[in-house]
Amino acid sequence: MIVPSSNTCLEPMTYRILGAREDVTVHSTRIPVTRIALDSGSDRQFDVEGMRRAAELLATADVDVIAWNGTSGSWLGPDHDREIAAEITAATAIPATTSTLAYLDAFAQFGTETVGLVTPYTQDVNVAVIAKYAAEGVHVKGHRALGLSDNESFARVAPEELLPGSLELAAGRPDALVYLCTNLYGAPVVARVEEQTGVAALDSVAVTLWRCLQLAGAPLLEPRWGKLLA
Repeated sequence: MIVPSSNTCLEPMTYRILGAREDVTVHSTRIPVTRIALDSGSDRQFDVEGMRRAAELLATADVDVIAWNGTSGSWLGPDHDREIAAEITAATAIPATTSTLAYLDAFAQFGTETVGLVTPYTQDVNVAVIAKYAAEGVHVKGHRALGLSDNESFARVAPEELLPGSLELAAGRPDALVYLCTNLYGAPVVARVEEQTGVAALDSVAVTLWRCLQLAGAPLLEPRWGKLLA
């Protein structure tokens, strides 16, 4: 996993999702990411060269899959992440994905055409995500943005704080709810939201791990992290 430097959620959450499994190990390296916004300074945090260098370090551990475990492609555009994945594989000969590409793979596999979007981001970032999703054939029926831009602060949002907005969005009956950000604790509320609303829920950390496990041939089996992923 290539991890945003200020992310304190995705590694512990990934371990929690894996539970007692002994057939999978997860290894991480970090790249500098501290702020999420729509400007060139923020965009430069996600340059392809930095991703390649990080991937080359991970490749020395003889890993089976490399993932950029961040959602920046959701507003920069999936083609940006496709370039990242292609560059990683060209440099390391290891299959690669990203959180954004994992979501697109999930949407395609599960026939997801409409989503409710929950993010910690500012409204303008959400608007950019909505446009990029629409270009991929996924319609956002409603969204909630917490208005934060300091990446470290995202993980300080208690999972319970996501419930009111989630229930409101689920009332619109999208195909799925999307908790978009790998530094947001959406996974702990997925099972509760699905049980209360009947709407599938997809958390970024869980979806990224799900796709990595698929690529590694060791599928995710535990339904509590999202009924679509099990």
